[in-house]
Amino acid sequence: MTDILYKEECYGIQGAVFEVYKEMGCGFLEAVYQECLEREFRNRGIPFARKIELCLHYKGEPLEQRYEPDLICYGKIIIELKAVKELSNEHRAQLMNYLKATRLRLGLLVNFGHFPKVQIERIIL
Repeated sequence: MTDILYKEECYGIQGAVFEVYKEMGCGFLEAVYQECLEREFRNRGIPFARKIELCLHYKGEPLEQRYEPDLICYGKIIIELKAVKELSNEHRAQLMNYLKATRLRLGLLVNFGHFPKVQIERIIL
């Protein structure tokens, strides 16, 4: 049996996500869900940082372009939020790039736009 990476932390994050979806449902813009989720994280004592600017490099030199993941929880889990009908491979690739850029191992792709329930995908590098 293999251990689940950051099991307890993810359990808390997912509980907050489910609460936001239960309260708000689907149909709002991503920014609305982000604000609600941040409030829920604060209420639950889940540490997070929002929209941290990540520096990218090409062949060892910094680029002007930056990445900004929606949230990083516990300093080690990237949360990328979407409010779309279905997640696509482009969304998954975006989160994979965030993981590569930060050298973090786990990301959660959260889609509040899906009906009848929120979608959460774990992406591990």
